[in-house]
Amino acid sequence: MGQGLLQIGLTLCIVILITPIFGRYIANVFQEERTVLDSLMNPLERSIYVLVGVRRKENMTGWQYIRAVLCSNLFMGIVVYSLIYFQKFLPWNPNGLGTPTWDTVLHTTVSFITNTDQQHYAGENTLSYFSQVAALGFVMFTSAATGLAVGIAFIRGLTGRKLGNFYVDLIRAITRILLPISVIGAIALLILGVPQTLAGTLSVKTLEGSTQYLARGPVASFEMIKMLGDNGGGFFGVNSAHPFENPNGATNLIEAIAMISIPAAMIYVYGLFANNTKQAWLLFWMVLGIFVVLVGITATAELQGNPLVNGTLGIEYPNLEGKELRFGWAQTAMWAVMTTATMNGAVNGMHDSLMPQGLFSTLFNLFLQIIWGGQGTGIAYLLIYVIITVFLTGLMVGRSPEFLGRKIEKREIVLASIVLLIHPIAVLIPSAIALAYPFSLSGITNPGFHGISQVVYEYASAAANNGSSLAGLANSQPAPTALWWNLSCLFPLLAGRYIPIIAILLLADNMSRKQTIPATPGTLKTDSLLFTSVTAGITLVLAVLTFFPVLALGPIAEGFKLASGN
Repeated sequence: MGQGLLQIGLTLCIVILITPIFGRYIANVFQEERTVLDSLMNPLERSIYVLVGVRRKENMTGWQYIRAVLCSNLFMGIVVYSLIYFQKFLPWNPNGLGTPTWDTVLHTTVSFITNTDQQHYAGENTLSYFSQVAALGFVMFTSAATGLAVGIAFIRGLTGRKLGNFYVDLIRAITRILLPISVIGAIALLILGVPQTLAGTLSVKTLEGSTQYLARGPVASFEMIKMLGDNGGGFFGVNSAHPFENPNGATNLIEAIAMISIPAAMIYVYGLFANNTKQAWLLFWMVLGIFVVLVGITATAELQGNPLVNGTLGIEYPNLEGKELRFGWAQTAMWAVMTTATMNGAVNGMHDSLMPQGLFSTLFNLFLQIIWGGQGTGIAYLLIYVIITVFLTGLMVGRSPEFLGRKIEKREIVLASIVLLIHPIAVLIPSAIALAYPFSLSGITNPGFHGISQVVYEYASAAANNGSSLAGLANSQPAPTALWWNLSCLFPLLAGRYIPIIAILLLADNMSRKQTIPATPGTLKTDSLLFTSVTAGITLVLAVLTFFPVLALGPIAEGFKLASGN
């Protein structure tokens, strides 16, 4: 027990230490201040700007930024779909894999373009190395960079700056942040035992004389951007539970830190842009506090184990079902909460085997989307809750709501409400349809409360652009229900990604055009412990009011049933 808690504590301490350092670097990159990579990357970036015809100093309006995001993502989606669909004619296919079904290709393309990486296939048996690297690997960089660019544009708008240029932000996010760290991280993973090869499946003879086939490939490079970019899609079907993706404790620590580093640092980035690091740290501690509580709930349940199993054995034993023994209950519990908190979606154990308390924590993260939130969009959602809190507290005390010296008016609240309301719509409506026809459509393999959690989790994961799964659903070929899952998940994938992005950028554009109002004794201070506590309360209340019925029918009911001994 002590060792497990020490591992969790060490990981969180590293996150706290690197947040201001990494946050200041990210802020310098997007404020175009001097960085250590200038001499290397400036000539490269200038060449890219000339090649694609981008004017570096040209700022975009909200709608121009939106059109740039949508058009670039559509173009990349067409390219990725084509590469996967024609993979049998392309190089780097040593195992001779053919073309997946059209619906699997479509779902995979949309999933990776939206930074979700929800996988209804096993990578080693479905996609060639070229598809994994040239198609999915490429879009792992661009989708993460898109989220970062949107988050930075939102912060700029709130703090009274121009939104910037999407293409410049996209390029700098890749060349200054994602690419250099991914290269260094991939080398570290390679040294620690993660393979990086274009050789085909390895055939070996076992001690019993039978033949065993070991899938391999260019895993190290794929794995690092998967974690750093909060993509989460695994090279292998079992993701980071596979020993070739995550062989030991050292790789597990590197991947966990990579997973959380950018979402955590973006809170500090906001503080630097707003010249108010005090508020940034208060928001950071608020998010960290909720995160620690959820980790504690999950880890405690896994440590106590399954009461039905322990009652049969007559001993107290942790819940080790669905876990890799090289990580154990503690690292699996923390990873499960972290991967759903950061919208990463990678797994180092099977979430379907978590105790009900763990299912509650993971679903709660997917519903909330700010603990720590997605790549770039997490800080935007967090500040949306801050804006809602400013508006509500202003109404309660009779003050005109202001944030960062700018009035919060009807248009801003409407746009903020769209961001908060589209998520439950994208989760609950498809879930209701699937649960209405549990056998013909969803192919639910687990009856009762757990089956409800599986269905809701699938759509919540898609809408939150997370991508992890509880498994237990017949959503992979050749199951007849795979078509339903591939197509029905498209709505939450697209709606959960692009509708909030549009609303966020329009809100930022509105705020950037407002005149600054001088602070007065009656101005509501947003960098106080009291206001941060109110923000936390309003955030939790809104999440509970929206999703509590689903939680009650799923993990909460399953927990009571398990405690009763049934």
